[in-house]
Amino acid sequence: MAAPETELALPLTWKPRQHQLALWKALLREVKRADIVAHRRWGKDEVALHWAGYAVNARPGNYWHLLPEISQGRKAIWDAVNPHTGKRRIEEAFPPELSPTFKEAEMMVEFGNGSTWQVLGSDNFNSLVGASVAGVVFSEWSLAKPEAWAHVRPILLENKGWALFLWTPRGRNHATRAFESRAGRPQAWFTQRCSARDTAVYTPEELENERQELVAELGSQEEGEARFASEYLVDFDAAAPGAYYASLLGAADRAGRIGRAPVDPSLPVDTAWDLGIDDYTAVWFFQQAGREIRVVDYFEVGGEGLEAVVRQALGPRDWVWGTHHLPHDVMVRELGTGRSRYETLGSLGLTRISVGVAAHPEERVNAARLMIPLCWFDAVRCAVGLERLRAYRKRWNRATHSYSGPLHDQASHGADAFGEYALNRQAVRDRRQARPRPAGGAQSWMG
Repeated sequence: MAAPETELALPLTWKPRQHQLALWKALLREVKRADIVAHRRWGKDEVALHWAGYAVNARPGNYWHLLPEISQGRKAIWDAVNPHTGKRRIEEAFPPELSPTFKEAEMMVEFGNGSTWQVLGSDNFNSLVGASVAGVVFSEWSLAKPEAWAHVRPILLENKGWALFLWTPRGRNHATRAFESRAGRPQAWFTQRCSARDTAVYTPEELENERQELVAELGSQEEGEARFASEYLVDFDAAAPGAYYASLLGAADRAGRIGRAPVDPSLPVDTAWDLGIDDYTAVWFFQQAGREIRVVDYFEVGGEGLEAVVRQALGPRDWVWGTHHLPHDVMVRELGTGRSRYETLGSLGLTRISVGVAAHPEERVNAARLMIPLCWFDAVRCAVGLERLRAYRKRWNRATHSYSGPLHDQASHGADAFGEYALNRQAVRDRRQARPRPAGGAQSWMG
């Protein structure tokens, strides 16, 4: 596939813009993995489409362009029109010389040499398993399900295919974590991070106008500044749109309250749980010293039964246990066994369980907001939990074009457990002060 630095031996007239050259040259050098985080209108999908036009001719095979949802793919890729030419972008990327047949219903292009290119949704990643593919684009990667890459990568490894990740930040999540890891391995990955101040796409005056309009449209200086920092300045630490806690955690980080929070062996460790059935179970670990709350650890697991959860979460931690905070639905009896999860936990030896009361999600959110300024977080042991809290956000209602309550996703389990502790800790603390403190030293998680 070797070719001159910017020219292709194909009937293609497109050439990369200056800020796209580094990626384009890397692709021509046959880099197999590339991760690009860049501002809006950088032209990420534009490069990917024209690279696909080259790839389908250079190596016959199947190629995918994945969006988080297939409906996004039709709007952003398949039906997209270049405003400068008035032509569909896919028709510019796949000219007549490649003998393309555009299959509208399937959003697929078949080529004269047997290659295919298709727009798909990465949310339905199970349907991708078993297919043979030579190249994949993950567009809007920060909004996609990270499991999609886990399913696709063995296929590409076997086929010696390429993968291209394109995205704009949405707070600190899987895309940010992966990028930072990949940037440290330049021998395996080409990575590029590019803000709007690094390119000539916008003038300084246009950027300032965008910032002011976002603040006005969102009705909040904080929300508007965060959106601008994320979309245009490619700020990994900017709050995701509708995020509940990201700004508070940013303040905690700047104040030095996210770093080391060692466990004090003389203080009891409280836990707070969110119990999943078919999805994640999350457990936070807290110590309270006066008004100071030390968030010392976080545990999360998916698809495990209660016995395994208790063993994995509490067994390895040789601490003095305080109160275990469980949500109110722990008392609900399961139809299969007739037992509640409260009874099951008791049979596993768990004691000092405090069952919370049913509360509106906003009550947990408000309690957590009040508690975070009192918290000191262990940055290493709580890394995943902090990621969950930063990503926890409001649900966007497309019908009303407004936010409406918390979004239930991978972040909500850890956030719900954190809010459970924030909502109920004071009542338990009052009860604890009314009884003698247990003697110091290690203690079984069974009490």
